Amino acid sequence: MTGRLSRNRLFDVAPVRKIIHVDMDAFYTSVEQRDRPELRGKPVVVGGSPEGRGVVASASYEARRFGIRSAMSARRAIRVCPNLIFVRPDFARYKEVSRQIRSIFLDVTDLVEPLSLDEAYLEVTTNKLLERLATKIAQHIRARIRDELHLTASAGVGPNKFIAKIASDLKKPDGLVVIPPEKVFDFVGSLPVEKLWGVGPATAQRLHSRGIQKAGDIRQFPINQMEHWFGRFGRFLHQLSHGIDDRPVSPDRVAKSRGAETTFAQDVRDKNQLTATLKDLSLEVSESLQRLERLARTIVLKVRYSDFTTLTRSRTTGEKLQSAESILAVALSLIENTEAGRRPVRLVGISATGLWDPTQPSTEDDSQQLQLNF
Repeated sequence: MTGRLSRNRLFDVAPVRKIIHVDMDAFYTSVEQRDRPELRGKPVVVGGSPEGRGVVASASYEARRFGIRSAMSARRAIRVCPNLIFVRPDFARYKEVSRQIRSIFLDVTDLVEPLSLDEAYLEVTTNKLLERLATKIAQHIRARIRDELHLTASAGVGPNKFIAKIASDLKKPDGLVVIPPEKVFDFVGSLPVEKLWGVGPATAQRLHSRGIQKAGDIRQFPINQMEHWFGRFGRFLHQLSHGIDDRPVSPDRVAKSRGAETTFAQDVRDKNQLTATLKDLSLEVSESLQRLERLARTIVLKVRYSDFTTLTRSRTTGEKLQSAESILAVALSLIENTEAGRRPVRLVGISATGLWDPTQPSTEDDSQQLQLNF
């Protein structure tokens, strides 16, 4: 049994949890279409103007039929859909609607872990409705969101966060997918590795180079082999391939990063202008850290060139950072390892990650834990 997991591992721990992942459908644009009847049924995006350097923050399903997606440049979006309607974001309104959605969640359970304004995990193994079936709870939540807020939400139900999140995306919009424990093993085995949490293009390519295309392919390798190839993340991948995810739903989940970025109205080559922008961003990140009462272990610099090529550079320092001056110093050293100034820059950003609470004891392994557990 060493290095391999039983097909029945999911049932070896008791009791089986009941997790719901709720994901609002095209949240920003759906709020706009709800509040502005003239936008209903039309291709709408929330984001920056195509006359500037804006990007798409959210696209209605009518717009998505043209291939428009979040993070697409506004200019490209208008080219593929000339009738596209652009709406400036109103984050104060979206936050208020998010608060109303959260209130519905909290009527069901106190174990609510928000991931963003428009999605959250709910642990409903025990719940305020005294309902045994998680499927009925998910139906209840979606009905309240529809009837009270006139919006639609998709939901996934499963025995853990990994399964619930994947399930919620399978029948969007306005869908509900339930993966019971006895179907998890076969369900996960058929997933492409790109669906596994934490697997980006680079990791997917490394998996593919070893003949691993689907999650089920991982099972043929022992855990120690996966750890040899991918470190601690290899063990996590091995567990996910069996449908195992022991991460709890954490209502008080602490933010793991804070960041800020700027898209320039015109491409920038001038180093002085880049430095001034990084100074402003460092101040913004510093203020966020102070509000959170957190210190940062790592600073990440993001640079996007005029051709949309994007790169990141990061540095983990021996000290915990919070001041704008210390953040700026790291950012300036990182930008020297890019072609900024020689190539025109469209966007720069700074993120502080690996956040640390100075009131809590730290361990040597904190940074790895933070990376693994969101």
